[in-house]
Amino acid sequence: MSKDKRKLVVIALGGNAIKQSNENGTAEEQFRNVEVTCEQLVKMNTLGYKLVITHGNGPQAGNLLIQQEEGKELVPAQPLDVVGAMTQGQIGYMFQNTLQNYFRQIGKEIPITSLITQVLVKKDDPDFNDPSKPVGPFYTEEEAKRLEKEKNYVVKKVKPNGEKLWRRVVPSPEPYTIIEAESIKALIEARAIVIASGGGGIPVMKKDDDSLSGLEAVIDKDKAGNKLAQEVNADIFLVLTDVENACINFGKPDEKALQKISVAEAEEYLAAGHFLAGSMGPKVTAAIRFVKAGGEKAIITSLQKAADALEGKAGTIIEK
Repeated sequence: MSKDKRKLVVIALGGNAIKQSNENGTAEEQFRNVEVTCEQLVKMNTLGYKLVITHGNGPQAGNLLIQQEEGKELVPAQPLDVVGAMTQGQIGYMFQNTLQNYFRQIGKEIPITSLITQVLVKKDDPDFNDPSKPVGPFYTEEEAKRLEKEKNYVVKKVKPNGEKLWRRVVPSPEPYTIIEAESIKALIEARAIVIASGGGGIPVMKKDDDSLSGLEAVIDKDKAGNKLAQEVNADIFLVLTDVENACINFGKPDEKALQKISVAEAEEYLAAGHFLAGSMGPKVTAAIRFVKAGGEKAIITSLQKAADALEGKAGTIIEK
């Protein structure tokens, strides 16, 4: 039995934090964004927290899907579950490499590993009939409607205001089990920093013979992150996005940033429609689920405020 009493934090990073909406998505841009996050991860480690990192892949998976579609006359296009695995490797490498370099600069040698992770879903999940997960670039309404017609994309409005509010959406089934949970727990026990369940994990279903088969979907990384946090017995679930706080009346004159709230308050605001399904909604839902399942607290905040939020100095903190 481990005697390591440090608190375990599962950190869920948005794919948009790695490739921001105003960027082209070059490797250089994504590495630069990852560096900002890794500075915070080093601070968290210095504060004495154990870390498990999970991340989104919406922009990366969407861009890679475009490459598959445009290049299919030259090479076979890969299905969405394989694209998910490819982006797990891509983003995992970026974090693993950058974080190792940051620790070496301060004289620390900490084992860091990325684990290709599968997540069990159900093939009859209703989201296969009404897709909700945004992937790829942001579009104007005109661009989105044209792609809907020309390429048979399913498109939805995912932001309340701005110029480019629309994105392509794909099925996003509910996660049930992290297939590699025991491997992740063993790595935590060995005092490694683990990067796992990237992009929400590769969605797989269980067949009649108990074998696993991939499905074309992208699981919401916050919901999968909550499931991961529960299965590794995390103390804190930290959701990092591009705003410091979750807000009610977002984008309106009476917008209000939420600080410390109860699960009951969070559920009330969610039911009242304060959080969009394609953005803050899944984050708040995942935070509520984590705390109701026995977690100490869940926090939603920006990348730059991550370490401060763990110390109670920033972010939206949801507790019982």
